[in-house]
Amino acid sequence: MCRLFALTSKDPVSPMEAIKALDVMKEGHDGSGVGILLQDLGGPFEEMKNAPILSGIFSEAGIRRLDLLMMDQGFLTKYKISLKIPKKPVKGIPRRDIYLIRAYEYPEHWDNFSEDEIAEKLMLLRLKIRKMGEEKRDMIVYSFWPDTIMIKEIGDPMLLAEYLGLDRKELNARIIMAQGRQNTNYAIDLYACHPFFIKGFATMTNGENTAFIPIKDFLCSRDFPGYMGYQSDSEVFAHILHYTMVSLGLGIDAYKHVITPLQRQDLVKHTDADFLTHLKRSCRQLIIDGPNCIIGALPDHSLFMAQDRKKLRPGVVGGRPGLFGFSSEICGLDAVIPDRDKEKDIQPMHLDTAIVSPDRQEVKICRQTEALNLPL
Repeated sequence: MCRLFALTSKDPVSPMEAIKALDVMKEGHDGSGVGILLQDLGGPFEEMKNAPILSGIFSEAGIRRLDLLMMDQGFLTKYKISLKIPKKPVKGIPRRDIYLIRAYEYPEHWDNFSEDEIAEKLMLLRLKIRKMGEEKRDMIVYSFWPDTIMIKEIGDPMLLAEYLGLDRKELNARIIMAQGRQNTNYAIDLYACHPFFIKGFATMTNGENTAFIPIKDFLCSRDFPGYMGYQSDSEVFAHILHYTMVSLGLGIDAYKHVITPLQRQDLVKHTDADFLTHLKRSCRQLIIDGPNCIIGALPDHSLFMAQDRKKLRPGVVGGRPGLFGFSSEICGLDAVIPDRDKEKDIQPMHLDTAIVSPDRQEVKICRQTEALNLPL
């Protein structure tokens, strides 16, 4: 199993808070990988919310190829963070040349593009860089998106955080997602490390998606360039989330109806029975077969947790107004928010989606038995 921890905070906090939670849950992961997503950034990035940030790992040759590409595309560096790698190696952490976190100015000819056009072009450029890197194994790119930083690497979470100096204030953020991986299914590949990100949507999962192949085939048939990769069977959860909310135009309350639709006896009694029956039939290939606990982030900076019907992977949500944590285990929550009212902790059941909105005032439960907020 993996271990997951996510944090949503009114004020920017250090990613070390999430690392602390992974550290106390370390019996559930083996150091074969750690992934961190930072959004709603503080520090110097606070003043450049719209600037796209490129995150990844590059060799010296790879960074030169990247620079040529970005100059040819018309991108200029606006701000960068240099993660200075210690000269002394740390056991279990590969030696890399450059961990890149670089914000860019948009090309001038992008000024007249719509938000949707910019989003599409950013995604396509990320995929182009990824393909270039895979050809020569000199670039790994995790994200290229405004107000977003992603760091992934092999190694123990705490050792890696200290190695890269993740306690620096420039990396403080209001949304933090972190996963410690137990490498049970595949050979180690950093593209298989959670969280997964696509156009502002992010997910990470503790579990095993045994329905991976039909889901992947369905998504690949949508002719959308971003539905690719799949070094992990869990990457489809981020893509289903994007498909549900963007392609289908539905809300987060519909996400569980896509991945874990109601059984027939419950479906016929639902207020939106006709719509949900049609949704279940048309998206049948997206139904998951767990066990899975999913934690995700939306473009508006809402965080959510959902379980599949088997409910065999633990998950808990708790906190206080202005600060909430989503954790695989209660001990992770205790390590980061010990002063919360523990009687208000929520462990979502199989019909529930637990959501903390961007105002960060409370945990709301959306149940599949309730009416949907359908578009007019």
